[in-house]
Order: sequence, then structure tokens, then C-alpha cells
Amino acid sequence: MEKPIVFFDIDGTLLDENKVIPESTRLAVRRLQEKGIQTVISTGRVPKMFYWIQKELNIDSYVSMNGQYVVYEGKEIYSNPIDPSILKSMSDMSIINGDALAYCSHMDYKVSERNHPFIEESFDSLLLPYPEVDKEYYRQLSIFQGHLYCDPKNAQQYLNSFPEFSFVKWHDVAYDILPRGASKAIGILKLLDALDIKKEDAYAFGDGLNDIEMLMTVGTGVAMGNAVPEA
Repeated sequence: MEKPIVFFDIDGTLLDENKVIPESTRLAVRRLQEKGIQTVISTGRVPKMFYWIQKELNIDSYVSMNGQYVVYEGKEIYSNPIDPSILKSMSDMSIINGDALAYCSHMDYKVSERNHPFIEESFDSLLLPYPEVDKEYYRQLSIFQGHLYCDPKNAQQYLNSFPEFSFVKWHDVAYDILPRGASKAIGILKLLDALDIKKEDAYAFGDGLNDIEMLMTVGTGVAMGNAVPEA
């Protein structure tokens, strides 16, 4: 067996319910690294949201935005931007419905509305401040992932209007917007291919709905004790 590589989700995996890295997690990651085993973050988050975790755990490779943007030791390995014309259509629909969007680039993320209750509720759950507002952010940089903030009763309208996209729920009123077929698993496979590592030598830890493909794709997928039943 080649030296394995280990992928870690963030929320509910590397971070506890208080969004803190437990000392037991620090120790486990450090022990892997001391054995020469590569450790990689695999998350739905934008890189800006987890730089501090990379620094504290000495992890410089990641699969971010649910597989849409992959970096190995500081070098971009894979990216899959979303067509801005589709984001414009989603934006128009969200304005009509009174909903809101977020646009996630490899550098930052911006939201479409100020003081929107669903954005506030979602980011409060992450213990993060309300994001900066820029309705036109999708016109300025490549966007790899969106967020939809809406009442679940309205979500089906977006699913029907944009069948080429997946809307993955991560909060009661928040959904990741991804090209259909995109997932952490795709990003992981791109990285494994670049490093010439077999799937059988890959391990992954996760707890959420967006971790399911990842857990099923690697050689050994481990659902955390706090994982959703589907995982």
C-alpha cells in the first residue's frame, strides 16, 4: 500500500459545534503529518473562510467549494467556473422572489442583499459576520459556487428553472448552488489523478449531505458520529 492521503470536512468534522478545533483533532492531524501522510481540507467553504484553519493545522492543500476549486501545496490543480449569464438569470429570479444569493470566487464571497434575514441566520450558524454586499460580483471574477437563501417552500422553483444545477441544502434556509454532477468527490478525484494516488489509498471524514459522494468515492469513508443519517 502506498502512503495514504486523508481528506477532512470542516464543519462538524475539524470544527466542533462551537466552531473550535478540538485539541484531539490537532493531535490526530499532527500525528498523520509526522508519519508523512498527506492531509487535505475538503469543504463547501470558500478559501477565505478557512485560511485560519489551514494555518493552525499546517494544511496547505484543499478541495474547496464542493470540488469546484482544488489547490495542492498552493498551486491550482482544478477549477470549474459557472457561466455568469446563468448567475444573472438566478439573480433576476431572486430579486423577484425577495430571496438572496451569494457569489463565491477563489478569493472571496459577496452577497446580493443587505440585511437579509436568511443570510443573517445562515452566517450566524457558522459564527461568521454578515458578508460584504456586491450585487455585481459575479461579473468581476470567476464564480465557482453560489448560495441561495430562501424559504424551503420556494426552493423548488429554482430547481425547476435551473435543472443543470444542484441545490444542496446546508442550512434550513441556505443551499449551495453547483453545476449538476459537481461534488467534493470530483475535486478529490482530480487531485488524486494529479498526484497519481489510487482511490484505495484515500480516506475521508465528513458529516453532511455534501460529504456523501466523497465518503462513497474514496477507499475508506468515515461518517462522523454527529453525521446526518444519510451520510
